[in-house]
Amino acid sequence: MMEELTSVPQGGAAAKDLISNAPLLPAAVSRENGRGSNGIHNTARGERFAAAGPSRMDVPSLHEAIRLSQDYLLSLQHAEGYWVGLLGADTSLPSDYVLIMHFLDEVHPARQRKAIRFILDHQNSEGGWSIYPGGPSDLSTSVKAYFALKLGGHSAEEPVLKAARKVILEQGGLDRVNSFTKIYLAMFGQFGWHEVPAVPPELVLLPETFYFNIYEISSWSRAILVPLTIIYAKRPYHPLPPSARLDELFVLPRRPGLARNGHDGRWDWEHFFSSINEISKLHESLPVKPCRALAIQRAEEWMLERCVAGGLGAVFPSMLNTIVALKVLGYPEDHPKLQLAVREFEALMVEDEETLRFQPCFSPVWDTAISAIALYESGVKFDHPAMERTARWMLSKESRTRGDWHVKNPNGPVSGWYFEFHNEFFPDVDDTAMVLLALHRLRANRLPGGRDAMARGLAWLHSMQNDDGGWGAFDRNNNKMVLTRVPFADHNALLDPSTSDLTGRLLELLGLWKVARTHPAVARAMAFLKKEQEAEGCWYGRWGVNYIYGTWQALRGLEAIGEDMSLPYVRRAVQWLLDCQNLDGGWGESCRSYDDPSLKGQGETTPSQTAWAMMGLISAGYEQHPAVERGVELLLRTQRADGGWDEAFYTGTGFPKVFYLEYTMYRHYFPLLALSLYRDRTEHR
Repeated sequence: MMEELTSVPQGGAAAKDLISNAPLLPAAVSRENGRGSNGIHNTARGERFAAAGPSRMDVPSLHEAIRLSQDYLLSLQHAEGYWVGLLGADTSLPSDYVLIMHFLDEVHPARQRKAIRFILDHQNSEGGWSIYPGGPSDLSTSVKAYFALKLGGHSAEEPVLKAARKVILEQGGLDRVNSFTKIYLAMFGQFGWHEVPAVPPELVLLPETFYFNIYEISSWSRAILVPLTIIYAKRPYHPLPPSARLDELFVLPRRPGLARNGHDGRWDWEHFFSSINEISKLHESLPVKPCRALAIQRAEEWMLERCVAGGLGAVFPSMLNTIVALKVLGYPEDHPKLQLAVREFEALMVEDEETLRFQPCFSPVWDTAISAIALYESGVKFDHPAMERTARWMLSKESRTRGDWHVKNPNGPVSGWYFEFHNEFFPDVDDTAMVLLALHRLRANRLPGGRDAMARGLAWLHSMQNDDGGWGAFDRNNNKMVLTRVPFADHNALLDPSTSDLTGRLLELLGLWKVARTHPAVARAMAFLKKEQEAEGCWYGRWGVNYIYGTWQALRGLEAIGEDMSLPYVRRAVQWLLDCQNLDGGWGESCRSYDDPSLKGQGETTPSQTAWAMMGLISAGYEQHPAVERGVELLLRTQRADGGWDEAFYTGTGFPKVFYLEYTMYRHYFPLLALSLYRDRTEHR
């Protein structure tokens, strides 16, 4: 079985030659179902999104648009061979930066002014701050912004803060903010430490055989949590001047001493974990804690081992927590680990003359792999100098470190690719699959070490398949749903279970490697996808917004593995995509669909989501359907003169319902990939 999975094919045939073409469903079939002449429902939902006018006077032809997009994408490549777009996020990141500057007594006045300018620029019309463009005010994000403004010298009586305060109080005030926000506020004395969820460092001492240990939570939560346990144990306190306090944001009266949570006497998991939380707080009140010194030492060792190039976890919150933890542990300013942590953290800063913001992380491996795939499929040869540099750069980013994934996958080969420039301990399934899809197209098996790296990567992916047949992102079988009830799990991302979008991508990769549909890994993955399909026919998207993303990935994977795309369950997915098309010819879906599934597939048109929907339909054999043709027309008329596209909304997902991402490269390489796929399927039949 492993020989079949790890054999790297010679040559370098394009994916379009390896993926079987599904039978075309004539447009007449949709018309027979009572839909309009173009096979699309003209629902009231679609009528809310008006047709977009052309963004340029001279609408390019398909071939000209592809050439313009190729040239634009190539112009963005860095000399070393990679691409990396700005990764945007909400105002919680610059707000956190202002908070931490004050906590550490290291306020940089110019940076603070610019961060506050960015925060003010993104206040919404009702007075709060949203976690994605056009979204409602988010309580925790608004509280952080309010606090940052007060720390920066703004008065609570200014109109800006009056409007924000009204929104915050209407949503329940400080008592309703999430756990991590409460802990940050406790560092300033705005909450008593008895009022925040317990995150004791003794968690690190729990053995891997214990039902709940740090390896049973997601890798990103683990990297955030371990330094946070040190902060919780040390209970640092930075006093505030009266002008910066947040007393006016409390709705409920303060609770002195050890807080107790009442319950109605019924036993459930929430009650159980609430009781554990109370016991932990009782433990905190003891004058002697027998294991505390050892627990802090183990947490410190775990953190230091992973605080390497790129920073702990290579993402903003864990990197920030690392700096605070090292500070409260007494590390001097000139200590190499603290200097590294600060340097990697500040590298995420994006500063111009007026504003300052932070990227949550860097995305070069991800952006590079997809850019290479799009360029190759559009016609750029594998031996083009730009593609040669790309292949070599991607090969250099293979992880050869036995990372955290090894705990739950002890027999897996050491391999995998990560998302950022450096993140050796945390390679992930999604990036590894996308890199291998790119390396196959670029014939990287002819390069030094390429064949072995690709074989290792494929074997690692196979070893990471979950027992349910799907794949998660960073760990195997990270799916104990009961743990989502622990009090500090309200960031909605404590676990890393199998998802449809990742499973679809793995099927696409296995199809490219010509793994048989009868292979057990494939059969289990297909069964997982069928089980996860929504009643409407779509699939949930964990890492992209949202059901359009998940449905595209599922359909692309099913076609690649050789599924019969005329089967009823596939047709239901196709019809869902057709029904979601906006009147302007494009597709869009708001982040709000994570909160309200009735909004599946609804939202303003974006280039990236239009491309995903088009590729999903083309994968099902609908390349000549009028809906796809209208999608092509939308992309052609909205393309900028320089070959790129504009996108006003977030289409990336960090933590559903909590944190979203603006991938600024999505708007460029996904339309190129969709247009190229359309060209190849319609002109080369």
